[in-house]
Amino acid sequence: ADKFAQLVIGPAGSGKSTYCTALQNHCLTIKRSVHVVNLDPAAEVFKYKPAVDIRDLISIEDVMEEMDFGPNGGLVFAMEYLCDNFNWFEEQINGAYGEDYLLIDCPGQIELYVHLPVLKKVTKKLESWGYNVCVVCLLDSLFATSPSRFISGTLTCLAAMMQLGLPHVNVLTKCDLLEDKKNVLNKLFDPPMHHLLKKLNQSTSGKFHRLNEALSELITSYSLTTYLPLDLTESESLEAVLSHVDNALQYGEAQEPKEPKDSAEGDMKS
Repeated sequence: ADKFAQLVIGPAGSGKSTYCTALQNHCLTIKRSVHVVNLDPAAEVFKYKPAVDIRDLISIEDVMEEMDFGPNGGLVFAMEYLCDNFNWFEEQINGAYGEDYLLIDCPGQIELYVHLPVLKKVTKKLESWGYNVCVVCLLDSLFATSPSRFISGTLTCLAAMMQLGLPHVNVLTKCDLLEDKKNVLNKLFDPPMHHLLKKLNQSTSGKFHRLNEALSELITSYSLTTYLPLDLTESESLEAVLSHVDNALQYGEAQEPKEPKDSAEGDMKS
């Protein structure tokens, strides 16, 4: 069977580890095998048990101490070190697990997937190992509360989409924390970009209006105003996101139908 991977990206604090934990628990409930890969060498605490952990290869503390780097420089060095040690990564994925569906929890520093080639190298390597990869770009629902935040967050997702060149699903996380959830989401998902543009122009100086219009046109031309709302207090919300990502990965199409175990055993007895 084909192998699949979700590359979970997004700014720091957008809920990547929480998403991976929730999805792992959900898949456990529905008896579906998924395994989480931690690719953040600076991660301190998360609630899932990683099948593969980059910190077993290199930790941010060691880099900062030995190379005298700051946290950002240390992170970039650690990710480049991973790229120089793909043999280790391949052994970790295939060795003890041989997994066919991975959730890859990435670091939150946006330069890693916006203009540095590090994560592109990782995805290319995964594809060479037979994985279908889909990028799941998470954005905090706080970005939905103002036009300027929404446009800046969406441009980040667009930059990642262009850099990585893979099937892409945008998810708006922490929707349960929105004060007026229904109203905010309706305003965000329903009207086209010109509604947001009008509000943005009202709050900015006239000299920025042409820039606002250009950015709005850019976002619209890539059909990137579509986000899936994620509210982890509702299981249907997570199921809807998983269904979209599976669709982008062509997951269901690759699975061969299996005979029910009971009937197979019954046939053998008879």
